[in-house]
Amino acid sequence: MKKAFQTIAILCGIVAMIAGGQRWFVKTSLAQAGAAVTQIPKFRAEGSWPKLPGKWVMAIVSSTWIDEQDHLWVLQRPNTLSAEEKVKAAPPVLEFDAQGNFIQGWGGPGPGYDWPETEHGIYIDPKGFVWIGGNGNDDQILKFTKAGKFIMQIGKRGQKKTNADTKNLWEPADVFIYAKTNELFVADGYGNKRIIVFDAETGAFKRMWGAFGSVPMDDPAEPNAAPSPQPMGPDGAPQFVPPVHAVKVSTDGLVYVADRGGRRVQVFTIAGKFVNQVFIGRECHAPDCGNGQTAAGIAFSPDPEQRYLYVANRSQAQIMVFNRKTLEFLDGFGSWGSGTGQFGTLHHLSVDSKGNLYTAEVTPLKPENRRVQKFTFTGFVPMPMVIKNK
Repeated sequence: MKKAFQTIAILCGIVAMIAGGQRWFVKTSLAQAGAAVTQIPKFRAEGSWPKLPGKWVMAIVSSTWIDEQDHLWVLQRPNTLSAEEKVKAAPPVLEFDAQGNFIQGWGGPGPGYDWPETEHGIYIDPKGFVWIGGNGNDDQILKFTKAGKFIMQIGKRGQKKTNADTKNLWEPADVFIYAKTNELFVADGYGNKRIIVFDAETGAFKRMWGAFGSVPMDDPAEPNAAPSPQPMGPDGAPQFVPPVHAVKVSTDGLVYVADRGGRRVQVFTIAGKFVNQVFIGRECHAPDCGNGQTAAGIAFSPDPEQRYLYVANRSQAQIMVFNRKTLEFLDGFGSWGSGTGQFGTLHHLSVDSKGNLYTAEVTPLKPENRRVQKFTFTGFVPMPMVIKNK
């Protein structure tokens, strides 16, 4: 009986925390090291969310990130607007507060750096620097202050395209800094087939690897030839299948890589040793399933253990929820379209301290889904119980 009253008291405390608007949490029993995940997070679709000043129009949104203040950062593509709308184009980089109110905008070509031809990924590091990459004729990553002051460029546009190059990239898709080592992990990318690591202060090359921790290899040099298809065994292709589209590093030092073309997420140590993988919509093939590519974006739940892995499934228009440690699939939501909670070519996604999700769509739909959608975390539901026959 005493144990029952203790359980009720714990549950009452949880309800009180929710009512008080506290940051993300899980049950005390789940917070214990090594405890199994027994609940599934649930979300409410809010639709297009931040408030852009009326003088501007939003273009296609390629990426979002949430900084340490729970401010939303948006990277969008003004050059995708029509000639009539370009005169009202918002800047490529947009910052909004936690309520969705506009704070500032900046970005575009400037002295001393090569702004991307096609904006792709945005990331705010633990020190408050803004990192931007592109997937046009872009072989570089840019580092700015939050006010838009240029700090550093890694790589130069128009270089030789090869996985062996340790100074330049090939249409890099995403970056992430592991604070414990101050290393920049780059998903490289639309052209290359690798994760490449740099010193976040100096830009010096540290190491790189391909799928399964192997050496990333170039396709045979044949003029105007499309990349040759890789053999697909039970574990998938032996190399990443471009684009290598997203990278995140968990607090316990595991590197999660969205191999979009390979329809999988692979997990590594920070040294590049392969740990595990999970397929994302392996049954998805073009033309019946978009372009046949799936794993586009990665985010972790904000609890200290980062118990949940969220994966943006591009062609199947789903946000998929996994147990981060075991890679067990738990839940999924979303569908193809332009309505609230639907997606037209789901791209990157991010999460705030309260567990809310924010998505970007690079849609081919007409009218285009030129928006950021917010999915508000509403709480947990128990996982379905599986009763085994004796």
